[in-house]
Amino acid sequence: MQHIMEAKEDMPKNDTIKLRNKHIGKSCQLFYKTDPLKIVRGQGQYMYDEEGTQYLDCINNVAHVGHCHPKVVEAGSRQLATLSTNNRFLHDELVKCAQTLAAKMPGDLSVCYFVNSGSEANDLALRLARQHTKRHEVITLDHAYHGHVSAVMDISPYKFNQPGGDPKPDFVHVAPCPDVYRGKIRDCDFPEGTDLGQLYADEVARLVESSSSGIAAFIAESLQSCGGQIIPPKDYFKKVYKIIRDAGGVTIADEVQVGFGRIGTHYWAFEPHEVIPDIVTVAKPMGNGHPVGAVVTTPEIAESFASTGVCYFNTYGGNPVSCAIANAVMRVIDEEKLQENALNVGKYLLEQCRALRFEYEMVGDIRGTGLFVGIELVTNRKARTPATKTAKAVVDRMKKVHKILVSSDGPDDNVIKLKPPMVFNAANADQFLYAIRECLSFMENLEKGQVNGGSESRSTVPMPASVTGGLCNLANGALSEKRDQMIKSV
Repeated sequence: MQHIMEAKEDMPKNDTIKLRNKHIGKSCQLFYKTDPLKIVRGQGQYMYDEEGTQYLDCINNVAHVGHCHPKVVEAGSRQLATLSTNNRFLHDELVKCAQTLAAKMPGDLSVCYFVNSGSEANDLALRLARQHTKRHEVITLDHAYHGHVSAVMDISPYKFNQPGGDPKPDFVHVAPCPDVYRGKIRDCDFPEGTDLGQLYADEVARLVESSSSGIAAFIAESLQSCGGQIIPPKDYFKKVYKIIRDAGGVTIADEVQVGFGRIGTHYWAFEPHEVIPDIVTVAKPMGNGHPVGAVVTTPEIAESFASTGVCYFNTYGGNPVSCAIANAVMRVIDEEKLQENALNVGKYLLEQCRALRFEYEMVGDIRGTGLFVGIELVTNRKARTPATKTAKAVVDRMKKVHKILVSSDGPDDNVIKLKPPMVFNAANADQFLYAIRECLSFMENLEKGQVNGGSESRSTVPMPASVTGGLCNLANGALSEKRDQMIKSV
């Protein structure tokens, strides 16, 4: 069994807050701004504050294989104790990492460039696309987020549409987010069987036709996360990719938040759409919290980039330590069958979450795949009006009462998001399901004036067996057995 270090804080929480307020820029925001958490230790799917309180982490797609996974820690520690230098020397960890990434990609995606973050990866992807096409214009999706460096802020409506954000550059064209629940084209506004993927693809075609100098690239997250856990309609990407390629552009799949087996059915989130991008960007989960990312493209595009004669190097991108960690992460995903876990637990979690729509009027939509789930809250189901305040209250209550960390997002901040570490298990799913039901019941009773708004006492909700113990466990054994049967049947 791995030895777990007992982490201690260097100073009281109030002193940490004072120093942060003094020396850290005010625009660097925290989760739970009014009552921030001070996390001193992580293990698996759990995080611990300075008082030792355990929280179930449903936020961290960064700690992909679990906080402080022993094999990842060992690989990074061993390499750090041996050599840490820039990537302009030959090193086995670099080429092994590239070989593994390429082996997991379909088609001709076989040439890798290593970087430090998703922002750098998407920035470099744009450079590759522009050099290959000799064009500059880009099509992005509304509500998209591709990073924080200047070039990708320009193509991130999630950022530039905020009050105080820089205006959209003329060379950037924004297509509607393919959200069939509350987007520009909604499923409820068309007869059943309407090809919504085609209607959304037509919007991209119009942007291509209006381009003055030609489109260099279409970039999209394979599943939009900041946009509200969006699952595009059938054949959307297939149709869009054809439109872009017929017009001489290239396609970029941003897998920074959703890659490496999270969706369960496939290793990459673009794969269920039956497309092969020209460029793929990866990062966050690749390093399990360590800063490492990559751009993977075709030999043809890589040759176009090299033909300029301008040397590309990234001092720390692909350094031995980063690559040793990334290699360990990918081994753990395979050895511990974490993609399979995401499929099985995710299917159970989604099926149980869908039942919430029949129990709570404020639950408008449930969507997701694997361990990527969104619960959209509304004040009016027919109008699909966003319940922004309710979503924020649910996020806060999940933390305060149930010690479960979730977040909310989407253009109206009304979608409860789950992107937990891939070691999230069936018992964790039951714990979450009990907690979200209690929070939704509490909010319903609050609206009816039946509870004190400031109360942290729990509403009456049946507690599943895996969350309780002793006699409760025996009494609720049937639920646990049913859950296990559901997961095994996947």
